[in-house]
Amino acid sequence: MSGPGPLRGGWDDGSADHRFRVVPAAYVYLRRSVDDGGRAREEVLLQLRQGTGFMDGHWAAAAAGHVEPGESVVAAAVREAREELDVVVAPGDLVPVTVMHRGQPGGPALEQRVDVFFAARRWGGTPRLAEAAKAAAVRWFPLDALPDPVVPHERRVLEALRAAGPGGDVPRLLTDGFGPGAGA
Repeated sequence: MSGPGPLRGGWDDGSADHRFRVVPAAYVYLRRSVDDGGRAREEVLLQLRQGTGFMDGHWAAAAAGHVEPGESVVAAAVREAREELDVVVAPGDLVPVTVMHRGQPGGPALEQRVDVFFAARRWGGTPRLAEAAKAAAVRWFPLDALPDPVVPHERRVLEALRAAGPGGDVPRLLTDGFGPGAGA
């Protein structure tokens, strides 16, 4: 890109014209433990996507979205939880889970994504569907009984959370969409 354009001014100074750009996003999984007849069951809050043009009809993180210019990924996670669920998550209550670098094989550079996944067990307010134009429902699901379908790259993270168990570790870096031998 050369000359003035929609990305010029403010945050974009044009210095990366010769390189591709990645799109960063923040995902927040609200988690809770519930008593299931004397056994603790781990649950996660998910939203049923609608009206977005991306994976509509799939379950996904109840709060997620792109990082805005000049915003940190932590600030984006806090903002998305407030906008989509009407809850307040303190930055210190966001626990990094994993980072996923994903793309489309042979796809455009703009489809390179870096997704940062957080979990939170503490927040202020009662989670509710706050953006009805973008989601049909929000609902708690046991980690060991996820709904179908779940956005595929998010299912990988949720399954890693389930496999790790309470206090366990999820791989710190995952990749998706780069073909065989491209990494975790």
